[in-house]
Amino acid sequence: MSMTDPVADYLTRIRNAIQAQHDVVEIPGSKLKAELSRILAEQGYIEGYETEAPTPDHPAEILRINLKYTADRKTVISGIRRASRPGQRWYVGAGQIPKVQGGLGTAIVSTSQGVMTGHEARRRGIGGEVVAEVW
Repeated sequence: MSMTDPVADYLTRIRNAIQAQHDVVEIPGSKLKAELSRILAEQGYIEGYETEAPTPDHPAEILRINLKYTADRKTVISGIRRASRPGQRWYVGAGQIPKVQGGLGTAIVSTSQGVMTGHEARRRGIGGEVVAEVW
């Protein structure tokens, strides 16, 4: 399977794990994916995450995400989608950062100062690439 868009793969694995009601999902790691996970954790969409360093059996880094559900096993993430795509990048200025679900969701923006929420980027007055949207 060719991995042309690791971020889309990351989001899809989370989506699938939620639908299957898994508590934990393992994803091949990367810096960007760790940053996405950090934001999801900070915003309360996931319980947490950890990266597992490469081992002789697993030459690649593994990102282990602990998904979050309400007391009645409803998922906290009701939607998660790729915004910018490799073939169609979506760059915005600070003023054009989308408000997801009327401000109830979170836009994840990759800026020159790192990966942050749309809210944070707007506050700092910097634009960037809208990587994903979560609600």
